Amino acid sequence: MSFQSLVFDLDGTLSDPFLGIYRCMNFALASFGYHPRSEQDIKAQIGPPLEDTVSKFIDSDDETLVRRVVEKYRERYGEFGYKENSLYPGIPEMLRELQSLGIPMGVCTSKLRKNAVKIIELFELDEFFEFVSGPEFGMSKAQQLDILIQDGSISENALMIGDRAIDLVSAHKNGLSSAGVTWGFGSEKELLAEQPRFLFTSPEQLAATFRQNAG
Repeated sequence: MSFQSLVFDLDGTLSDPFLGIYRCMNFALASFGYHPRSEQDIKAQIGPPLEDTVSKFIDSDDETLVRRVVEKYRERYGEFGYKENSLYPGIPEMLRELQSLGIPMGVCTSKLRKNAVKIIELFELDEFFEFVSGPEFGMSKAQQLDILIQDGSISENALMIGDRAIDLVSAHKNGLSSAGVTWGFGSEKELLAEQPRFLFTSPEQLAATFRQNAG
């Protein structure tokens, strides 16, 4: 179990963004005359690209309309939403231990890079990561990982770590190993269906697995 680098998802893996996403999504929907969505509806959609979620919620494939709703969401998120966020317990300690083992780490998220960086800096985690990848409009996480491979940020001997099936599927499309984490928004059943190499139930377990291997 020797990986050249670890690539972490952000939402549902390092931090819990639910409050900010919930408020920003309903702000954006209301701005265009759509009914607000329930907490359950929004939680179920955290993970995939924002454009996909908005298209589903407004029941439209009109790219111009989807883009306008997304921009309204990001208007609030960039000012308030990113701060309506909390770290999962044990994350800083996990990252510090992995760093002490000499394992390079980065972030690959479906969130805009500038907002992801704001969150990482808010929680003073920037010292742990060599890169932060966010998408252009309409870009999938699989495409993001491909770019990271092509530009040399990671090799195919990297481990993608995330809480939703999309993280694992995106890894496998690029020939990467994957690890699911159960403290985020995806269920154990959802994650196991994608046959990850690892399934971690806590940040402590994740760090311990790499510590034991190093020992």
